Amino acid sequence: MFTVAERVRVRESLVEAARADPLVTAAALTGSAARDAEDAWSDIDLALRIDGAADPMEVAAAWTARMYADHDAVHHLDVWAGATLFRVFLLRSSLQVDIAFWADGDFGAKGPSWRLLFGTAGPPVDPRPADPESLVGTGWLYALHARASIARGRVIQAAYMLDGVRDQVVSLACARLDLPFVQARGADDLPAELRAAVADTMPRSIERPELERAFAVVARLLLDEAAHVDELLAERLAEPAGSSQGSNDGPRPTLRLTRGDLLAAYWRRGGSGGRW
Repeated sequence: MFTVAERVRVRESLVEAARADPLVTAAALTGSAARDAEDAWSDIDLALRIDGAADPMEVAAAWTARMYADHDAVHHLDVWAGATLFRVFLLRSSLQVDIAFWADGDFGAKGPSWRLLFGTAGPPVDPRPADPESLVGTGWLYALHARASIARGRVIQAAYMLDGVRDQVVSLACARLDLPFVQARGADDLPAELRAAVADTMPRSIERPELERAFAVVARLLLDEAAHVDELLAERLAEPAGSSQGSNDGPRPTLRLTRGDLLAAYWRRGGSGGRW
């Protein structure tokens, strides 16, 4: 396990290298360090602005060689956001180092976690908001597969699909309450009652009755959040959610909600005064 002192040393070395690199025209800290919110588990997030005349991939290759040679990297992963490459390194100490290689014209804050170290940056851009209807759609898609997996006796797959439904529920709730919704980063700051409801969606075993119980709870929560997004959408989803049509060769987990259930959920969560 890396130490805080090691993390500081690695970050200072990378910032010094950025200042000395003629192909890097600006750099910024992002993530928890930019907010003075680091703890013992925090990683390093560094954003680099690449000179407009340089090839960002060649610059990334040079920095990658440096990470392996100088900082004992053992592997890396590429994540793209538009034209920006986020290269995520795992060091032997288990420290994670994220280096973002930004094209010259794109470099700038995309949220509050940003501290410019040197050079200049473009004007801040608000981060992309949540798309609640898409989250609802992904939720019901996972729910259908969870139901089918339970009915087929595919219990490990069913647990996986239930996790997918829960992920969408948590994202919807976080976005609705102005908490970070990506990767459930605001989940532990949800109201206690809602945290308890989310916890109740976690199956305590992979026995079929327990999977069916968890399915019913998470599907109800999904419809509850859908009612916040669009009451009519939630109403349209109620019938498919409660449907048991299809093969009758065996019992099927079902969820039956009435229009009254949905309206109660809608108004319990604040009715049309929600933040969507």
